[in-house]
Amino acid sequence: MERRRFKQTLSLEERLAQEAERLREEAKKLPHGHEREILIRKARQAETCSHMSEWLRSPGLQPPE
Repeated sequence: MERRRFKQTLSLEERLAQEAERLREEAKKLPHGHEREILIRKARQAETCSHMSEWLRSPGLQPPE
């Protein structure tokens, strides 16, 4: 069985930022409640993941000695 592979055109950070924006837009359409809070929480998590990925890729981050 062969793996299906394709090259990502956007970086992980960009894809996470787009997902966060999409989730926020979807949450705006919902009335206040549990489902809306879940979408907002997922958007916040995607933004946090994006920032963590940027931090981990930063050239200033050095491996422990």
